[in-house]
Formats: sequence, C-alpha cells, structure tokens
Amino acid sequence: MKTRNSLTLMDPALIGPAIKASFVKLSPAVQWRNPVMFVVYIGSLLTTLLGLQALQGQGEAPAWFILSIAVWLWFTVLFANFAESLAEGRSKAQAASLRGLKQSTWAKKLTDPASVAAARTLDASTGLPTHHWIPEQAENLRKGDVVLIEAGEMIAVDGEVIQGVATVDESAITGESAPVVRESGGDFASVTGGTRVLSDWLLVRIGVNPGESFLDRMISMVEGAQRRKTPNEIALTILLVALTIVFLVVTVTLLPYSLFSVEAAQSGSAVSITALVALLVCLIPTTIGGLLSAVGVAGMSRMMQANVIATSGRAVEAAGDVDVLLLDKTGTITHGNRQASAFVPAPGVTLAQLARCAAQSSVADETPEGRSIVALAQRLGHATPLVGAVLEVPFTAQTRMSGADVTAGDGAQRHLRKGAVEAVRHYVQALGGQVHAEVLAAAAEISRRGSTPLAVAEGNTVLGIVELKDIVKAGIKERFGELRRMGIKTVMITGDNQLTAAAIAAEAGVDDFLAEATPEDKLVLIRQYQAEGRLVAMTGDGTNDAPALAQADVAVAMGSGTQAAKEAANMVDLDSNPTKLLEVVETGKALLMTRGSLTTFSIANDVAKYFAIIPAIFVSTYPQLAALNVMRLGSSNSAILSAVIFNALIIVVLIPLALKGVKYRPVGAALLLRRNLLLYGLGGLVVPFVGIKLIDLLLVAMHLV
Repeated sequence: MKTRNSLTLMDPALIGPAIKASFVKLSPAVQWRNPVMFVVYIGSLLTTLLGLQALQGQGEAPAWFILSIAVWLWFTVLFANFAESLAEGRSKAQAASLRGLKQSTWAKKLTDPASVAAARTLDASTGLPTHHWIPEQAENLRKGDVVLIEAGEMIAVDGEVIQGVATVDESAITGESAPVVRESGGDFASVTGGTRVLSDWLLVRIGVNPGESFLDRMISMVEGAQRRKTPNEIALTILLVALTIVFLVVTVTLLPYSLFSVEAAQSGSAVSITALVALLVCLIPTTIGGLLSAVGVAGMSRMMQANVIATSGRAVEAAGDVDVLLLDKTGTITHGNRQASAFVPAPGVTLAQLARCAAQSSVADETPEGRSIVALAQRLGHATPLVGAVLEVPFTAQTRMSGADVTAGDGAQRHLRKGAVEAVRHYVQALGGQVHAEVLAAAAEISRRGSTPLAVAEGNTVLGIVELKDIVKAGIKERFGELRRMGIKTVMITGDNQLTAAAIAAEAGVDDFLAEATPEDKLVLIRQYQAEGRLVAMTGDGTNDAPALAQADVAVAMGSGTQAAKEAANMVDLDSNPTKLLEVVETGKALLMTRGSLTTFSIANDVAKYFAIIPAIFVSTYPQLAALNVMRLGSSNSAILSAVIFNALIIVVLIPLALKGVKYRPVGAALLLRRNLLLYGLGGLVVPFVGIKLIDLLLVAMHLV
C-alpha cells in the first residue's frame, strides 16, 4: 500500500488530468455547488460580455482593461477548479491502483456448505478436507458460500476462516512484507480478497456479496469525488455565503451612490460595472472559497497516505476533536497471541492431572490460546485423548468459560471447564465446591506479573491455574505519552480481571482501564463519556468490539481484525497499529487548522484590497480619497487590475498548503491561536499590500496600464 501512495504533491501524472478537469468543471452545473466561486464565475461571464461590447466601441471602459479583468477572473475560477481537481486526482489515482488488485480469480467452491460443521476429517494422502468441490469464478460467489484455498492460491473474496491454519501474504493490501497467520477461531480469522495463501490450506466462508468486499469499499472510500461535506465544512460554507451576500449588497448599492455623487458634484465619472465586479470578487472570501473543497478532499487523501482508510471526511474531521480514546487490549495494545506458559496445580493435584484436564477441556477450543494449552500439555507428555461422547461447551462473553461435557460408555459423566478465575469460582460454588486459597494466591501473583490466569475445573473441583502470557507492543508507551500531551485520555478495555488489567495498563502507559468488560460494558462506558460532552474514539479488532465501534464518534478497526469490526468502524487501519490514532488525530486537527488558517488569511486579505480598489474607483469624484491610496498605486486601472491579479495568484500560491495541510504541533490552544493569528492573520494583512504593490509596479514598468 505504501508504494501506491508515493505520488508527490505536484506529480506530473496528476497535473495534466487536473488541468483538463479544471476546464470540465467550468460547467454551470458544477460551479453552482460552490456559491462563492459561482459569484466569481458570473462575474467572469459578465465582464467577458462587457469586453466584447467594448471591442465594438460601446464599452464603459477601455476594452483592454475590461478584457484583462475578465481573463484574470476566469483564471481565478480555473485555479480554484485546479486545486480541487488536483486533490481529487490523488484520491482517484489511489483508487485506480486499488482496482488493479482486483483480479478475476477462480475458487474451489464447496458443493454442500452444510456439511462443513460435521466434516472435520482430512484425506490421508493429500491432507486436505474430504469435501466435493466445483470451480467457480470469484464474481459468482455469494455470501455464505464455502471455498478451499491452498498454498499459492489467491483468496477470491473476503470471508472468515472456519477450518485450517495458514500463512497469508497481505502485502498487496497492507504494504507489509511479513506474512501473517490466519486461522479459525479468535480475532484472526478474517481474510481479505486479493491476498495470497503461502502455506497449508484454509476453508473460508464468504462473508460478502459481489461489490461489497473490503477492496470494493476501499475504492469507494478513497474516491474524493464521492466525498460528502462535513458539518464543519457546511458551517464554514454558510459563513462564506453570508459574507458573500453582505459584500454583494454593499457592492450593488455603490452604483446608484456613484451616479448620485457624480450628479451632485457635477464632476468625475460614475463607477463602471467592471470595477464593481472586480471589487466584489476581491472582497468576498474567494481564497478560502476556492480552496475549501480541495482541503476536504486532501484530508481523506492524507489519511490514505498514512495507510488508514476513512469512510468519510466527517470521521477525519471528528478525529481532530477527540479527547477520549478507548483501546481493546488483546490484539490492539498487545499482540493478542497469548500463549500457555505454565501449569500451576492446586494443593493435592499433580501437574499431570492439571495438564491432562486443561488439554482435554481445550480439545474443541479453536482459539490460539486453546491450541497453546494443548501444545504445552503435549510437550510435557500429559496430553491424553478424551474417551466417550463429547459435548463441546463454547466460550461466551457472559459465562467467560469453555470446556467439554464427556459421557463415558458406562454412563459416567465428566464436566471439564476452563476460564476466568472468577467465572470458574462461581461455577464450582454453584455446584457446592470451593476454591483453595493457594489457587487464588497463585492467580493473583500471575496477574501481578501481567499474565492472564485461567482456572481449570473438573466438576466442583478447581484443579489449578494455566498461565497465559500476553506481550505489549513495542513503543506503545511512548505513543500514549504523545496522546496524553495532546490532551487525549487513553482507556484500555479488557475482559481480564482487575489485577491483570492493572499490570498491562501500567506497562502500556494508559491513563485508565476497564477490566472484566463485556460488550455491554464497553457501550455503557462510551455513552457515559459522550453524555459528559466528550468526543470518544475507539480502536478494536474483534467481533465483540463491533457494537462499541459503532457507538464511538471515531472508530478505527484494525486491518487484521474481523469483518464485523471493519464494517462497524468508520476507519480501517491497514497497518493494524492501535497508536495510529495519533496520526489520525493529528490529521484531523491539521484539517481543522488548515481551514481556519486559510479563512483567517482570506478575510485579512480584504483590508489591503479595500485600500487598493475603493480609492481607485471613487477618487475622480472625491479627490480626498487619494489619501487612502497608501500603497501609491500607479493609476485607478492599475490598482483594480493589480488587486484582481493578486486575488487569482494567491490561490495558486496556497494550493500546496491546502493539499498538504497546516502541520499540527501538540501545544496549548492559546499558544496555537496566537501563532496562527500572527502567521495567517498578520500575514494576511501584510502579504496583499506587498503583492499588490509589486504587481502594480510591474504593470506600470511594462506599460500595460
């Protein structure tokens, strides 16, 4: 992915199409969508007609002057179109490169999907599932179909692994060269169309219909032309329209005022319509009006360059105001591959007894943790198979346990359970049993080390503890420190107990944590923060994170996460890096700052344009107004033309800033406001005075006025 984001700001491959699109956007059907630039568009048409009239000897001013104004007004419109087209071009280039990943792929479709649950046997000669397959094109696969993907084959469509374990090359999607493991069960069962299986095989149940895949959604997400305006952008548009209406009313009233003044003074000449059009275009906020759409499109494009797919500009903008970040622990703060590292037997229980029951309770557990328990028991030589009829007891968020009920041939029953210590304790107490104090002490010690204790029970007897180790991702503590300096509170959410959660939270450097959290608890916490008026962001990767992701204001799903998480989120991080939210927030803040800075600069520009044009158009009637010609411009015509030229050229100068954005720095709001007022407010006052004067000197020196 990163290689596809290498287009520079002014790449020749983008400039040519953007220039062409600038002329295509001259259609009135396109122009009216931007009210500010539509006024400039109408002014361009009007001055063009006046210029043609002047060429026939009936003009209100010299033909060269009117046509010069018309040309620069057209350039103003074209430059605004160019900025928007350039921003859209970058997004369309990214979308085009993504379309290149879509290939017509053949898949091995299972003829009877209902047989998957029962058919777990493998062919002795091939090692593949003993199912009947038919070849099918990816375009014809539907949600619910089951396909087999072997080593070297392309995954046709998005889905969930229901059987098998394999390494998958996802570099075409994520840009990361290291292959990842995809397996059934847990939060790493999701596979994406366009990736390739490198080893072993997978049985995948298709999760989407044609046109709904992750790749299809990515393409639509990065299409800047389909971007909806955000609330902030709508509010700013309303402000710009209001300013435009105010200046339009003021400018229109100047014509009768000028006619009255000339008649009363019996000297001078009335102001020309061309001069009034020039005044209107220079006073309305054309700078921000011409660049506003480009800023919004570029914001989503910058997210794409950070390897984050944003579903809307609204999500990017909201990220700039986030002040609470919730992070799921497993797979987000930690690597998520907890492994069984030790068995701690209860008093009177041998290591062999504990290991054997722990492995037997995990035989049907397809999660990485369950497999690691079986693997550890096998390494210790204590993994014996179950004898009798086995009824699997799946894990649920409510019971927080899993296991198996075994019925022997003589009718004897065994009830094996493993799970969170508190959950198992309640289970055995309900059966009349008790948990030995040494078992609870061992669980507490394991938790203090930052590991996760799982209790193992047979019937109403707790046999001991399995220690699972979880690894915090490198560098995450430093990143959380940066978020803290930005004023963002970090909260870790986990289903682990209080002690384990506290140890991981301390190691990761989060501000707070919620332990033993159910999906309902996550929703309640988010709503509590939102009720306090805080903007909440959440990152997650599991299906159980989906409800909370849907509730959060900004929801970032890990690219390695489940399909449900990706669908619930409004952003997808292809790098699966939870601290990427730091870049998301910075991009959001930069988007808001860019709009604010350009608006400040645009409005400040009006002061210089006022001093340039107002004296020029009324000085013949009121000679006293010459005192306002503080820039000592050459003539009335040169003053008006210089202001119009500057008004057009400043848009060109600011295009890189609009596309790249104002760089965000984690400093206080007061300091940030002073800095921007000094740079863009004072700069917006000074630059036009200098620019208009230089253009005027050039026009006079070249005898163009």
